[in-house]
Amino acid sequence: MLLAIDVGNTNTVFALYQGDKPVAQWRASTATTRTADEYAVWLYQLMAMSNFKMAEVKDCIISTVVPQSLFQLRNLSRRHFSVEPYIVDSTNIPGVDVRISKPSEAGADRLVNAVGAHASYKGSLIVVDSGTATTFDIIAGDGGFEGGIIAPGINLSMQALHDAAARLPRIAIENPGKVVGTDTVGAMQSGIFWGYIGLIEGLIDRIKKERGETMTVVATGGISSLFEGATDKIDHFDPDLTIRGLIEIYRRVKSA
Repeated sequence: MLLAIDVGNTNTVFALYQGDKPVAQWRASTATTRTADEYAVWLYQLMAMSNFKMAEVKDCIISTVVPQSLFQLRNLSRRHFSVEPYIVDSTNIPGVDVRISKPSEAGADRLVNAVGAHASYKGSLIVVDSGTATTFDIIAGDGGFEGGIIAPGINLSMQALHDAAARLPRIAIENPGKVVGTDTVGAMQSGIFWGYIGLIEGLIDRIKKERGETMTVVATGGISSLFEGATDKIDHFDPDLTIRGLIEIYRRVKSA
């Protein structure tokens, strides 16, 4: 089996694949202080609950945007699975032409998304990834990564609003159902939720106008499901896009 690990700023996803088939997936909060042994104990218990054994893992691929986490995850793979992991970065992804002025600055997560999106959808693409940051990435019809946009994520904006305004409470993110709020919580929910819908719709329109071509829009990330049904600018909601991108990279590396 293959263990694919995707480390984001907020959450880390561990996915098990048997050949082309996903067989299990677990999510943990990203913590740079967690040791390889702690990861192993946590994974051992979850795998046992799903009737898998750690000895069944024969390969490992890791993508991370948190460099501090890499040492312990590499040790996890080496010590507890006896596998040398493949670490994804901007220089070692087969078949992706990074067409930005400083290719080394392209985040691994954005390039992994580019691979997953190109493998799953046809034509030119906009990938909207809603996480700690909200990113809009442009994938050409041939799979090339052509840049994008990075904006603060919805949770960051909500936290900043609470921290900077003494009388504004901490709220949950949800669709308030209407635009104009009639109390403080409703007004905040509207500003956050519909504000981000406006951000997404506005930037998608501007990208398409600037590029002058038909583009398919794919949304992914832990928060993207909140927007489903609230906008017609997004063509596909695909929460597993990043993991599928990792699996595709693994296939390309193995077949090279």
